[in-house]
Amino acid sequence: MGMETVTSKDGTSIAYERTGQGPALVLVGGAFMTRQSFGPLAEALAGEFEAVSYDRRGRVDSTDTLPYSVERELEDLTAVLEAVGGSFVYGMSSGAALALLAAGSGVPVRRVAGMEPPYRVEGAPPVDPTYGPVLESLLAEGRRGDAVAHFVTKAVGQPAEVVDQMKASPMWDGLVAVAPTLAYDNAIMGDGEPPALLANIAVPALIISSTGSSPWLQAGAAGAAAALPDARHVQRDGGFHDLPVEVLAAVLTEFFKA
Repeated sequence: MGMETVTSKDGTSIAYERTGQGPALVLVGGAFMTRQSFGPLAEALAGEFEAVSYDRRGRVDSTDTLPYSVERELEDLTAVLEAVGGSFVYGMSSGAALALLAAGSGVPVRRVAGMEPPYRVEGAPPVDPTYGPVLESLLAEGRRGDAVAHFVTKAVGQPAEVVDQMKASPMWDGLVAVAPTLAYDNAIMGDGEPPALLANIAVPALIISSTGSSPWLQAGAAGAAAALPDARHVQRDGGFHDLPVEVLAAVLTEFFKA
């Protein structure tokens, strides 16, 4: 249907697009993700749902309003849900954490699913206490490329060689463009532990993980499901922090059509 926009409570313009027909299912991206990131998944879901992907604030065609707060991101999601008449939400990574925060904070969500919210549970590498301050400093100095490298090595745990490969790829410029929003994802994740408000989520929830992910990401997914009153955790064969599109679409269809 092409790009549409909705105005969030604080005046921020949020860009979104719809694919397919059926009940609206809003897709929430994680770090670096834009609405285009969900293109293949939206197409795979289009036979059963109206898949709605949006640019979180500060990304691509959405504007931004400072100062940032997680509450404003929840208002953005609420605005999108109201615009499309939806109550189903799926989030990826930190977008999954945002979707769960929404469901536990009174946002009108009837079912919520998430792929590997990166919570740190027992046995996971501890959060580096310097990560956030260093990230903020790099962004304040306009060193966006260094901020991307900092996220990839310190938050994700990838070696510097991976950053070198990313710099040589066509995607690098896009990552650098949305680097300031890494601070937003960091705010959403807080101290890294599953937040207490997960216990407030009374709606059905599904937490998904991949066999190809790091053990701590798999454990974080299981921990999130355990913290929810009405949730199940499913694991499917896939890559690192990723599942084949057709597999993920089938899992989501089964859950949201129940």
